[in-house]
Amino acid sequence: MENMLMTADEVAAELKVSKAYAYKLIRRMNQEMKEKGYYTISGKVNRKYFRSKIDYNEGREQDASIQG
Repeated sequence: MENMLMTADEVAAELKVSKAYAYKLIRRMNQEMKEKGYYTISGKVNRKYFRSKIDYNEGREQDASIQG
């Protein structure tokens, strides 16, 4: 069973970006989650939220950048 939280190393590996950029993305996603009333853990991101933001299930070409 997968852990429900992803580390910066996992995010970096999945998106093929640097660890520093992975932390930047995690901070953005965690801020969005906080604004929605969720608790977050610094340096980790909810796997389900990460996947929804990256949009793996929509069948579109993926870009490692976060729009917004």
